[in-house]
Amino acid sequence: MSLRITPLTGNVGASVEGINLNEPISPEVFSELSAAFLKYCTLVFRDQFIGPAAQVAFARHWGEPVVTAGLSKLQMAEHPEVIQITKIPKATSSTEAWHYDSPFTAVPPKLSILSAQVVPNGGDTMWTNQYVAYDRLSEGMKRMLAGVRVRFRGVRLARMQGIPDKDIACAVHPLVRTHPETGGKVLYIAQSDNIESFDGMTPEETRPLLDYLYAHCTQPDNIYRHMWRAGDVVMWDNRCTMHYAVHDYGEQERVLNRVTLKGEVPV
Repeated sequence: MSLRITPLTGNVGASVEGINLNEPISPEVFSELSAAFLKYCTLVFRDQFIGPAAQVAFARHWGEPVVTAGLSKLQMAEHPEVIQITKIPKATSSTEAWHYDSPFTAVPPKLSILSAQVVPNGGDTMWTNQYVAYDRLSEGMKRMLAGVRVRFRGVRLARMQGIPDKDIACAVHPLVRTHPETGGKVLYIAQSDNIESFDGMTPEETRPLLDYLYAHCTQPDNIYRHMWRAGDVVMWDNRCTMHYAVHDYGEQERVLNRVTLKGEVPV
């Protein structure tokens, strides 16, 4: 059966049919998947029901699995490349805001793969295309942002994992980064409490521009919202998409297995 790749919105996300992720993938199929991934930034595979071993095997086609500092306590004992995301209290959730994964590390991951094990009513995840966000800026704004660097801090993750303030991870990266495979430019930002300031500017100077860019990136016509079903596998490019995990499911059980792959230093 040949692959069927169907766009899910006008700007981000595509569904992939005609593949079983529990089976080995040929180089030809991987080449098709890779091209689709770079084009659509987020790929959705329904009804896969893959276990941790199959998820790791699929992930290794794309690179080297890594576990973000601060998440090691979520690793599966039998498959340490996999972290298991379970029900997180809404008050301490680090993901209920638009964000890239781990921009506060020196080498943020390049992509993540989620496999839905137990799905509540609700608990959707949304993605936004950061190529589009950058392209929609005026030429004057693009010139102003060129060369600006951002001081990221892992405040939300530290809060969720009980990490003391003195151990919060920090890193400085370009506000406009270049995707290493496509050469496209993207806006590289995060929610306000995970950004200390733009480098060389005060927090007070940073906040109005950051608030504008944050709202600009997340316009409704630049979003794909995924309604999870058990068995789903979704992968996204962490170099050109932000995502937002909606926490509207109260005390219902929610279990997702995640594998994240080593990325590159943003430039």
